[in-house]
Order: sequence, then structure tokens, then C-alpha cells
Amino acid sequence: MRIIVFGATGMVGQGVLDACLRDDAVTEVLAVGRIPTGRTHPKLRELHHERFTDFTAVQDRLAGYDACFYCLGTSALGMPEADYRVVSYDFPLAAAHALLDASPGITFCYVSGAGTDPTGKTRMMWARVKGETESALLALTPRAFMFRPGIITPLPGTTAKTPVYALLYRVLTPLAPLIRRIAPRHITSSTDLGRAMIHTVRTGAPRRALTTADINEMAASRSPAP
Repeated sequence: MRIIVFGATGMVGQGVLDACLRDDAVTEVLAVGRIPTGRTHPKLRELHHERFTDFTAVQDRLAGYDACFYCLGTSALGMPEADYRVVSYDFPLAAAHALLDASPGITFCYVSGAGTDPTGKTRMMWARVKGETESALLALTPRAFMFRPGIITPLPGTTAKTPVYALLYRVLTPLAPLIRRIAPRHITSSTDLGRAMIHTVRTGAPRRALTTADINEMAASRSPAP
């Protein structure tokens, strides 16, 4: 299985990338981004790209892949809606179009978030924009799946790039075992998210918009490598 990962240097993407590199079913991973991942692995390839609304220059390098795990995103805190929409709608739609042109049968796994609202009725800007993105991706290909995790524990040694989220996760991470006991349907890990994506590509998913509980159940079916 050949996988493309967007956002492999982010808190979520690092865990997803790690899950891919550890899974024997994955033979190659192409990390597309503006900065290097800082990792070396026999299965890992990297593609430096700056313009996430135009993939014309690298279109030929996106061919022959089985899936894209799209983990690229940004915090909406203090961000104008127009700017947030560029990152959260324009970028993933441009990537999906380019990937489908290069690899028509590709599975597109998009990391959204718990609370995303495809109806457009919510007052939360991020949830509305993410909802629009989900709807557009689902209409684009039957091989698109939306992942809506709640609390995500990061890969050990990684932190969120946004300072407020980095602080939040420093507080939440030690509490993760307790949260898993009292609210297991609302917490997952970035590596389990990656395992669930791999499961989706290999055997499908129970639905096209997946909750934290779905993610954990699918991840459990793929034992992590030693």
C-alpha cells in the first residue's frame, strides 16, 4: 500500500505518519509539505511543495498511490474566516482534485473534528467551514472518508504548534488514562487515527463520517508493530 500524508509535521500528522511507517501493509509513504519531517525511514519519501492551491508542478509525482491521509490544518483561534477557509477548504479540495487526477482510485481520508457541522447551521465558524469541506469531499469521490476525532493524545515527544493547544495538551496528556476510563468514546491518539485510516483503506469503514468511537474500534483491529 502506497500512502500520501499531508501535514506530517503537525501534532496529528506525526502520529499518523508513525503509524504508517510501523505498519507492514504500508510499503511507501510520501510526505507532502513545506518543511522536512526530520525523520528518516526506508519507506519514507518527502515532497517539498509551497503552493497548496496548485499542484500542477508536482502532479506526476502524485500518481500510483492508494490513499491520502490529509492531516494538514490550522487553529481557527483569532483567524479571520477568509484566511481559515483558504487553509481548511481551498487546500484540501485542491489536493483532492490533484490526487484524483493523478490516481483516480485513491482513498481520501480527511481529518475533520468532533463537532463539525455539514448543515451550516452552527455559529462556530470552524465547524461550519469544516462541514463545507466535508460535503465537498464526499461529493467529489465515493472513496472519501471524514475522520472526526475528539480529544487526541499526541505521539510522545510531539506537541501542537499553536501555543494555546500546546498548553492544553500538556494538561490533558497526563489525564488521558483517566479520560479513557470514564469517556473512552471521546478520546483517541494520533497513532490510532493513523491505524484507523489504514484499516479504512484495506477493509473499508462502517460509515463515511467517522466518530472517535469508530476510530478506536478500527484502530484496535491493527496491532502496532513492535
